[in-house]
Formats: sequence, C-alpha cells, structure tokens
Amino acid sequence: MRDIRLDKMASVLVHYSLEVKAGDFVLLSGEIAGMPLLEALYEHLIRAGAFVKISIVPAGWDEIFFKYANQKQLERTCPLALHEVSECNKRIRVIAPTNTRGLSHADSQKVALLSKANGPILSKVLTRSAAGEMEWVVTLCPTPAGAQEGDMGIKEYEDFVFQAGHLNEEDPILHLKEQQVKQMRMIDYMKGKKELHFKTKEGTDLRVNIEGMRWINSCGKRNFPDGEIFTGPQLKASDGGVNGIVHYTYPAIWNQTVVEGVKLTFEKGRVVEARASKNEAFLRAMIAQDEGASRLGEIAIGTNYKIKTFTKNILFDEKIGGTFHAALGMGYPETGNENKSALHWDMICDLREGGTLSVDGQIISKEGRFVFPDWPQAHKHAITD
Repeated sequence: MRDIRLDKMASVLVHYSLEVKAGDFVLLSGEIAGMPLLEALYEHLIRAGAFVKISIVPAGWDEIFFKYANQKQLERTCPLALHEVSECNKRIRVIAPTNTRGLSHADSQKVALLSKANGPILSKVLTRSAAGEMEWVVTLCPTPAGAQEGDMGIKEYEDFVFQAGHLNEEDPILHLKEQQVKQMRMIDYMKGKKELHFKTKEGTDLRVNIEGMRWINSCGKRNFPDGEIFTGPQLKASDGGVNGIVHYTYPAIWNQTVVEGVKLTFEKGRVVEARASKNEAFLRAMIAQDEGASRLGEIAIGTNYKIKTFTKNILFDEKIGGTFHAALGMGYPETGNENKSALHWDMICDLREGGTLSVDGQIISKEGRFVFPDWPQAHKHAITD
C-alpha cells in the first residue's frame, strides 16, 4: 500500500505544478527505486486524460556505460531523447538514488564528453520552457540511499522530504501560494537594482551584476520541494557580470562525484582560478568542457526554512533558507542570461553564520535572515534548531 503522502505529492505535481489537462503529452522519467511515486504519478496523469511516455532508469546501468562506452558513444547526442523533449509539452523527472556514489571513480573526461553531448537536450528543454512550449518539474522519492547520504534513518528521511514539501499539512498548495506571494515581494524589491554583494566570514566576497535581468519566482512549479528566487548575471556588462571570490560552504556534487572545498575566483565574468580540497582535477575538467562552463548562468537565493540541513542532494540543499547558490554554465533564457553550456552545476554558500547579502549597498539579509518581516522568514531560533 502506497504512503498516502506520495499520493498527495503526485496530486500536487500533476494538478498544481504542471496543471495537466486532457490531451497533454507528458514525459515521465525516473530511477527504478522511485516506482512507488512513479506509479502514483502515472495514475494521476492517466486519470487527468494525459498521454504518458514512461522512461525508467535501471540501477547501475550508468556505471556500465562509463566503463565500456567508446568515443563515438560518448560524443553523440541521443536523437531519441532530443525528439522526446522536442515533442512533449509536460515533463516530470523523479530522482530516486540506489547508490549515490556509483560514479565516484568514473573517468572525468568521459563524464565531460557525455555532459557536452547532452547539451543540446538541456538547451532544448530550457528554450522551449522559456517560450512557454513546455513545462517541467523535478522531484524526489525517498530511498535508503538518499537517507544514508543525508545521515538519516529512512523514516526520518521520509518525514524530512514530505515536510520540506509541506505534504504533512492539510493543504500544501495553499502554503505554496502563500510562499509565492512572499517571494514576489522579494522580486518586486529587486526590480531596477544593479548589484548583489555576498560576503561570508569564510572568505566569500562576490559581486554579481543583475542590471536589467529578470527574477523568477520558484515555488513548486519546476522543483518540488521548492523555495527560491533566481536570475542570471548580466554577462554583457562592462564588468563581465561577476567579480570576486566565492568559497562554497558545502561539497559540490556532479554526476555522483563529490568535490569538496570549492573556491572560485571570478574576473570579468569568468572563472580565472578554481581550487578544491578534493577532486580538484574533476572540477577543472567540468569547467573546461566548453566556453560557457567557466561563467555563471544562475544566481539564486534560498527561501525554504523548512529545509535546515545539508543532505548532499541539490534539489533540497539549494533551497535552504539563508543560503545562496550560483550555477556554473547554462543560464535560463527567461532571466535574460544567454550563457550557453552543457553544464549547469549549482553550488551552495551558507550565509547563516556571519554572512550578509547586500543589494546596491543595502543589507537585506544578515546571518540568513531577511530584514523585511513580510519576506519568507524563519523563527529567529529556527536556523540552528
């Protein structure tokens, strides 16, 4: 018997996140361990009258690919996958890991080649989404591997996942709508502003030019759980859009490879120095894979104060209230950022212990709390609870 919260999640995703209607063509994909949620989603989609294409990823097959794939197999964009994202008008992806370290020893050059080959697929998704031709959402089904990664028992992790999406509440959609209103106040404030300035006691001192860029209110429509506002740097500015140093608080994870102690130095929009205490060679290989990988495509502010701890899963971690994240590589066209890359790698910096965020010289966040009480907010003791 399915956990009733999975059915509630499926209902939110189908009827709120994607607003699926009869006749929609939905691409439903996910890892095999996510079958309980995939089944619930499939049922809700069929009952809504959608046409559904299902793609299930078996556990461990990516290890086989990276071990035996030749150069041509690594470099070629899959035409079938490209066709699917060109034709569907809704897309749901379910993350459900069985081994979060299965690719830890995969050849970094092979990973970079496949990432580059998948670039046209990512680009197609983002451009069609920006044009209003396709809607997509990414979510997660709790698994023992995910729980272990987050240093939790499986029951504790299930509660964490469902609480992050407010699925323990009677009406999670009502909360999402209330959060959307609060985040809209943040976006209204950002209109006409020119510069974000992030500082932490660990050494982050980063300035991001946002002049003329558009902010997006992310509240359950693309990610679930959710909670952030994001834009892209103004890379056409005379200062290049991004300058300074960012010392990321948490490990950065890409394709199951963990890179720790990431410190990036930007000059006129580009990474000019990349350091890491672990897997630095992998970090540099990802940044070198194409022209756009050394630039930022996204800058975002986390607003979900239900998520308080780092779990090594970017879907949750980038939403932590009191943090910001910046993504190397592909930008979102609807923000005005036109950076092109096969990479889109989110990395997280915590502001909750001594950090500040200033906008055009005015501090709007101090130690992870916004100065305006009608913005998304945590109880004053909740950050360290």
